[in-house]
Amino acid sequence: MAVSTNQARRLATRPSRQRRVFKLALPAVGEQVLNTTVGLVDTFLIGNLTLAAAATLGYSGTQALNGVGLANQMVWLVTMFFAAVGVGATAIIARARGAQDMLTANQALKQSLLLGLLLGLASSLLMYALAPAAMQLLGADATIAPLGVNYLRTVAISFVPTALLFLGTAALRGVGDTRMPLLVMLGVNAVNIVVCLLLINGTGGLPALGVEGAALGAAIGRGGGGVFLVALLLWRGRSGLKLDLDLRPQWDMLKRIARIGMPSGGEQLVFQGALLVFVRFVTGLGTASYAAHNVVLNIESLSFLPGMGYAIAASTLVGQNLGASKPEDAQADAYEAQRQGLIMMSALGLIMLLFPRQLLGLFSSDPAVLAAGVGPMRIAGLFQPLLAINFIMSGALRGAGDTRWPLFTKLVSTWGIRLPLVMLLLTLGFGLNGIWIAMATDFGVQAALAWWRFEQGRWKAERV
Repeated sequence: MAVSTNQARRLATRPSRQRRVFKLALPAVGEQVLNTTVGLVDTFLIGNLTLAAAATLGYSGTQALNGVGLANQMVWLVTMFFAAVGVGATAIIARARGAQDMLTANQALKQSLLLGLLLGLASSLLMYALAPAAMQLLGADATIAPLGVNYLRTVAISFVPTALLFLGTAALRGVGDTRMPLLVMLGVNAVNIVVCLLLINGTGGLPALGVEGAALGAAIGRGGGGVFLVALLLWRGRSGLKLDLDLRPQWDMLKRIARIGMPSGGEQLVFQGALLVFVRFVTGLGTASYAAHNVVLNIESLSFLPGMGYAIAASTLVGQNLGASKPEDAQADAYEAQRQGLIMMSALGLIMLLFPRQLLGLFSSDPAVLAAGVGPMRIAGLFQPLLAINFIMSGALRGAGDTRWPLFTKLVSTWGIRLPLVMLLLTLGFGLNGIWIAMATDFGVQAALAWWRFEQGRWKAERV
């Protein structure tokens, strides 16, 4: 059978497309793994607090685990606003790179960092002042709340350089440089691990600081990464991006970044707001169930990192191809990212299905926590393919500048489906398994909506 010229061209370009997507996505996956590892190291060491340290500090590893878990809900909320500004920066810089307009790319870099500087300062002040209220809002009891407040206030001190870290890496991804963010996060993790090992349980004659030691590790690691990245872009430049010392605001560029980033910020506010309500249901199930929920979340956070990495690749490639006036290539690259990410996340989901107790045992030795976590771990394994579709298709839409649709899906699915369903399932006695069934249903709806929107093709006409 004869092969048309167009078919032959598509067949010839498929291997190069696969390599291009994989080459861009693999460091991005590694970066996301390392970003999550900061929290996992804290969780692992806090969850295995030594008896001697626990006696000195006056609280157990399970109590510390719950305090850090609740505080990290608020840390995650803050950093998602940094990431929202990064979405706007990535979309504009990717379009500019595709159009070979590095002047605009550097303007977007500088203005996004300026915005991040202000946002980080405001976040530090607010979180330090409101830490006790935040723990009360999350339903922390009298033994857990002081631990969460201590962790949150210590980490909040580093929010300014952390914002610069998030935005600097977002800018580099926009020009297709996913290696430097990976290297920076390697450094962040090395610092965090060393500080945590020294200070959580007390090593080499140093005092055991427990929760405060974990917070110092995260703060020093991420803060140092942000300072290094800005210094690199300021003094040497990287991948065509270079900062200067002109800190005057450029209002047109700030408006462009905000127009794209604000819906992403709204998306995270909607989602995290729902999670604040959601976590109250979980804390109501008891200490063991909440600890199990946190452990499963931490393990699951590793499993969906390939989806996040491939979402970054899809976002960059879609933006660059649209900047170069190649919408069909943008669509093909997004589909290739979807295929590769789906394979990886499905494989990880299978491991979660087959070995739930072994995975849980890496983070906790408490029999009650292990027993409560087996069911949720298996449910989490089942919905990994749905997460892959949702992450990567949403990433492609954000790369095109269509950030309103993911906001819409969070409103419809998380508030309209997840929360009512979890209330119903808890009433029916499903316990922690009901919590995770509701989450799986939510992610399934989000995946379907993201896929449908991408198939519609309206994103090809988005302006950034």
